[in-house]
Amino acid sequence: MDGRVPKASEKIADGQEVIVVVPPPEETALVAEAIPLTIVYQDADLIVVDKPAGLTVHPAPGHPSGTLVNALLAACPDLQGISGSLRPGIVHRLDKDTSGLLVVAKNDRAMQSLQAQLKGREVHKTYLALVAGVPKPAEGQIEAPIGRSHRNRKKMAVVDGGRESTTRYRTREVINGRALLEVEPVTGRTHQIRVHLAAIGHPIVGDSLYGKRSPLVGRQFLHAAKLGFRMPGGREIEFESPLPADLREALEALRAERA
Repeated sequence: MDGRVPKASEKIADGQEVIVVVPPPEETALVAEAIPLTIVYQDADLIVVDKPAGLTVHPAPGHPSGTLVNALLAACPDLQGISGSLRPGIVHRLDKDTSGLLVVAKNDRAMQSLQAQLKGREVHKTYLALVAGVPKPAEGQIEAPIGRSHRNRKKMAVVDGGRESTTRYRTREVINGRALLEVEPVTGRTHQIRVHLAAIGHPIVGDSLYGKRSPLVGRQFLHAAKLGFRMPGGREIEFESPLPADLREALEALRAERA
């Protein structure tokens, strides 16, 4: 290689040839870090990971390292980059203390496909959540607009003029005054599941922001258990993730109390 930028040419109507310069992906300021990751699936277009609780997805001011993005830079040597930058494409996020499945694009083709599916509500996500109390009815749909809380800017809330938000839930098990729910967010607002469940009087167990801390578990009992979408080539695919140890142990402790 002589270091020149490769060029692609194309013909236009009058027969002239136009040279289109395709620049290489820009290097990102992010640093690749060998952070242990559970990789559920990976190909040339995308990667599906089972994110542990405690891992922030994306770097933020004052927090440039130790995130999922840093880990992905090390885990994806074939990363092509997004929009001319050598970085993974974060299509959707999980809160730091929420565990479970997350899909990340490796190139623009995958990013555009997944973004279109999210916009069309064609990405199917199912969470497991343990909540305080027992919702009635046992299965239902929560429709309430979500926006920034007027009282606490660090929180989201059900507010007039907020963005349309819909969450479906189904009770899977009732244990000692608490309910294990299967939850499907139809829309994808920040903290949506946590806000909606708290708004109907059933905050997630261990959620210190929208409920209260719990001796059962050291974080919110929320896990992204299923993730289904269409691959860039058109094939439908679904992944499942079992409950991590801390959430399994919390359920076992509850069941032991009931016994």
